[in-house]
Amino acid sequence: MRAPDDGPENTRATGETVLRYHLCWKHRDLDGVMALYHPDVTYNDFFQNRVMVLDELREYVQSSMPREPDEALEHSDRIRLDGNTAFIQYRMTLRGSQGLVSFRASEAITVRDGLIWQVNEYASLVHEAAASPARQGSLRPAVSRLGLSARQLSFMAQDLQTYFERQQPFLDPELDLQQVARACGYTRNQMSYLLNQVLGQSFYRYVNQARLRHVLAAMDLAATPIKVDDMAFAAGFNSISAFYSCFRQHTGQSPKAYAKQISLRARTQDAP
Repeated sequence: MRAPDDGPENTRATGETVLRYHLCWKHRDLDGVMALYHPDVTYNDFFQNRVMVLDELREYVQSSMPREPDEALEHSDRIRLDGNTAFIQYRMTLRGSQGLVSFRASEAITVRDGLIWQVNEYASLVHEAAASPARQGSLRPAVSRLGLSARQLSFMAQDLQTYFERQQPFLDPELDLQQVARACGYTRNQMSYLLNQVLGQSFYRYVNQARLRHVLAAMDLAATPIKVDDMAFAAGFNSISAFYSCFRQHTGQSPKAYAKQISLRARTQDAP
């Protein structure tokens, strides 16, 4: 939908307003973003099936702004202008269990009286490897009920990864989903949705993969004969069978064969 005063002569003014808008987003200037919204603005987030007016936007914008000053979205095309409307396409890429997962998003931003009058934001979840159209189509109702935008889901994935890398909660063999969700600042349902529907793996698979990476790093650094089972328990595995199954799925080898390969590589490197 175009603003009533749309016309070719307004294209430059539209570009300038949209550029200011995105610079305010980039620099996390919440007041600057809010000042650029028209009093009659409508913001349509079609991923959540949600329509917002000015009084509802402050919290939404704050939760969607970049976490870091230098954060940049991956734009898939240049900003295109048509009279009073600017069109922007970008994506946010995550790593799931079967390869990369992307939120592909586009915005149509319409300017009126030098202010943002309407925003239509579309987003879809795309599994880069063997995407299932039926599966993608089922995402919108679930996300709408959870109240998370595509950008908020990408932040959630970053928070989960950072928590596992810095705090190593997987070392606790009794770790559960509720503990992880609480520590990351989300609900259990939100965390479950992220893991199962976005990243494509169960909570226990995600945790066991983190435990396995910990074991593999320890094996690579070990200077003495390796007691792999002890390493597995120290990494949080509470079942040797689960550890061996996870190990084979990830490496294609048994722990013994993998350890032998490491030992052989070390002797080769030490040989004169």
